[in-house]
Amino acid sequence: MNKVQLGSSDLHVTPICLGTMTFGEQVGEADAHSILDRSLERGVNFIDTAEMYSVPTRAETFGATETIMGNWFAKNPGARSKLVLASKIAGPARGMAWVRKGSTNVTPADFEAACNDSLKRLQTDVIDLYQIHWPVRHVPSFGAIYFDPAKDSEEVSSIHVQLEALGKLVKAGKVRAIGLSNESPYGVHEFVRLAEQYGLPRIATVQNPYCLINRTLENGLDETMYRLGVSLLAYSPLGFGLLTGKYDAPGLESAESPKEGRMAKFESMRKQRWGRADALAAARRYNALARANGLTPTQLALAFCYTKWQVASTIIGVTTVAQLDEDLAAWGTTLSADVLAEIDKIRWDIRDPAQ
Repeated sequence: MNKVQLGSSDLHVTPICLGTMTFGEQVGEADAHSILDRSLERGVNFIDTAEMYSVPTRAETFGATETIMGNWFAKNPGARSKLVLASKIAGPARGMAWVRKGSTNVTPADFEAACNDSLKRLQTDVIDLYQIHWPVRHVPSFGAIYFDPAKDSEEVSSIHVQLEALGKLVKAGKVRAIGLSNESPYGVHEFVRLAEQYGLPRIATVQNPYCLINRTLENGLDETMYRLGVSLLAYSPLGFGLLTGKYDAPGLESAESPKEGRMAKFESMRKQRWGRADALAAARRYNALARANGLTPTQLALAFCYTKWQVASTIIGVTTVAQLDEDLAAWGTTLSADVLAEIDKIRWDIRDPAQ
């Protein structure tokens, strides 16, 4: 895999990134370290995590993923220098009392404290890519689809203030580059505009969902990022497992099996966008299309992301070394014009059900 540059930063990464949100909940530390070993062995140089991981989020596992990764770095002294490490500061913590006491804002002091805490857990001196996990303002995301001006009245740190806080982290050498996640076209434009106006760090990336059952990026955000030179990190390329075929058992009406699947194991996951009936129905149609063309569902879903011009790096989340190998093996798979046309037909019938 040739490395790709993230935005205008000096970060060059593999087009496949290892996501780690399963570490600490579905995956114990020993197995997580085996996955990290295998990923590095296979040449993946890009790893993504977040202070709030593992998922589903709860007080008991806040920061657990970063701690597991930090312990792995300590066991493998040469590994850190071979990797581009990304992490995230949580956005407004409504409903999560264990994150900044549930504050609906993120202040400059919060940026500094969160970064310092992540560095300590990760046992490293610098985070290569530091991202805002979700916007510090009202934005429809995580399944919400409508912007409501009435919800935009809270006093929160402006984008300019956020950029200044991130700039201090960069200047202090704690962060090399910055990025956003779960962002909108407006947010991307404002972060770039203000960075250029005030000489502050320019965002290199946006980490948003992008997969066969959620292509909302193509409704304008892809043009924004293309024209502003911001790279996409595509998360949930397998639609939280729906696009692997594991939930395709005959007669199954919801994502409740197999028992070890994320959607089955955690009720909170089924209540989110990935648990919608339309999302499962659409996924089954894409999975059937894959099988009809001699592909596994995983190959189809990953090849779709791996080969799209919009995507700089695709974030894969796994629970076993075998899953990691399967996802990496899909690299190089190409989709014919006929298959791509059938994909678009399905999308026309069931438009982005996991939006």
